[in-house]
Amino acid sequence: MECNFQFQFHYKNQLFQQKLWHEYIFKRQTINQLASKYNKGKDWIRNQLSLVKVKVTEIIPQPLVLIADSTFFKRTFGVIVFRAPHLKKNIYWKEIRTETIDSYKEARIILERQGFEFKAIVLDGRPGVREVFKDIPVQMCHFHQKMIVNRYLTTRPKLEASIELREITLALCKTNKEEFTKALNNWYLKWQDFLKEKTIDPETGKWHYTHKRVRSAFRSLKTNLPFLSTYQKYPELNIPNTTNSLDGSFAHLKGLINIHRGIKKELKLKIINEILGK
Repeated sequence: MECNFQFQFHYKNQLFQQKLWHEYIFKRQTINQLASKYNKGKDWIRNQLSLVKVKVTEIIPQPLVLIADSTFFKRTFGVIVFRAPHLKKNIYWKEIRTETIDSYKEARIILERQGFEFKAIVLDGRPGVREVFKDIPVQMCHFHQKMIVNRYLTTRPKLEASIELREITLALCKTNKEEFTKALNNWYLKWQDFLKEKTIDPETGKWHYTHKRVRSAFRSLKTNLPFLSTYQKYPELNIPNTTNSLDGSFAHLKGLINIHRGIKKELKLKIINEILGK
């Protein structure tokens, strides 16, 4: 009889902990709000949340098209994530202090040892990471490419050359490789003398390119050109042309972390496991 009572008490306590956790994560209730709602101390609420066990959905190893990216919550606290967009599931994530090529290498090794096969991958264009996946089709995220160009040209450029280059970039997802390459080459032929203009420092005599930011935007497009239309080259793989499927999870995570700012790292990691493991 006593054993049965203890079991019922433990079971009810677990249900309550899950209820607290659900309100904390999905209803975005703070510890202060939960403490007030249930007339409990904040430390008691924290303890109950710490006892919750997060269940992560297991994915059967299989051939997959993947999206890989990293995000940071603080300067030295972030996660690298590999997502299977067609399954709408994340199959790998790990805490990282910095985003390195080795972190992508490690992830691929671990996943392949588990039995996953990489059919293709979508990346954000970080230098060097593409080399980790050079044996499979690689798609450069169109959204990140546009963001790179915007960073150099701004969203409201004033120079005619910049305006035209940004318009070409914005049409990226509405065109094919041949048309985009032709537009980019025609732009260069029109503006090549403009790109070569130099400014000389009258005091030092040293020179620099006058339109460095326009040159950088163009160079980014030329460098990434072989990877911008991979999704069209392999239609049978149904490769996404952006990392948007993963970016949504990142936005949700950052929103939660901001609401619950000041909490311990262990609880932050539990939140990350809850959101990414669904």
